[in-house]
Amino acid sequence: MKRQKKVAAIHDISCMGKCSLTTALPILSAAGISTSVIPTAVLSTHTGGFTGYTYRDLTEDIPKISRHWQSLGLSFDGIYTGFLGSYEQLRMVIDFIGAFKTPDTIICGDPAMADFGKLYPTFSPTFPAGMVNLCSRADIIVPNMTEAALILGREYSEPPYSEAFVSDTMRELSESGPKQVVLTGIQADSANIGCAYYDRITGESGFAFSEYYPGRYHGTGDIFASVLFGSLVNGFSLAASAKIASKFTSGCIKRTYEAGTDTRFGVNFEDGLAEYAVIMNNGILD
Repeated sequence: MKRQKKVAAIHDISCMGKCSLTTALPILSAAGISTSVIPTAVLSTHTGGFTGYTYRDLTEDIPKISRHWQSLGLSFDGIYTGFLGSYEQLRMVIDFIGAFKTPDTIICGDPAMADFGKLYPTFSPTFPAGMVNLCSRADIIVPNMTEAALILGREYSEPPYSEAFVSDTMRELSESGPKQVVLTGIQADSANIGCAYYDRITGESGFAFSEYYPGRYHGTGDIFASVLFGSLVNGFSLAASAKIASKFTSGCIKRTYEAGTDTRFGVNFEDGLAEYAVIMNNGILD
């Protein structure tokens, strides 16, 4: 029997709304991956479309958890970072990566800090500069177009996006450190949306598109990144992982759109887990 892969996921817990750890854990479990978690904050809901949500910062717990894990001699095949609860956590996560990274560890950074042209309300304007430093430590980053603009220090551009613009954006992002970049929320026209991927070492690049459904679907960035990360840890190529994640996320949106569900409460990703588990177990992308 093959050894079960182990990863650490560093994200917040939004108690309702299907995002962050509440989506990462079931998705990575479906991929057959053992996941240890470091919660960065606890929110009653995510911040998209809700007011009056509670917020508990867990900054002081992160180094304590890290030290305990080091004393236990834990090791990980991958480290997956997402929404962080404070600016101070950026340095703590960098320190965590330094303590646990090996030559074989995949470091995946989702710079979860903005969308639809705006920084999330829990962050100060100085946060993106700190995120640049964290992203430089990653092997692969998975920003949306708003986050990409913030990392590069330029104005956000509304879709549609040309292939040349997307390709140039990915190359610029990779120059800051990560070998691989996957850009999400790439809307080429009114009918299609998806992702683009780029590998600075091999030069491989491409796109994965699916049908566009109108609306704002909260948590889909976390779902996409979790499926992508799980696929990479399981040995799928960058191109295959991007296509698996794009197809999975599109299915979540389609089910939610057709059901007419309030999108603030997240998308139906649960009904896609069984198929994803089969792909991860068989190692075959149909």
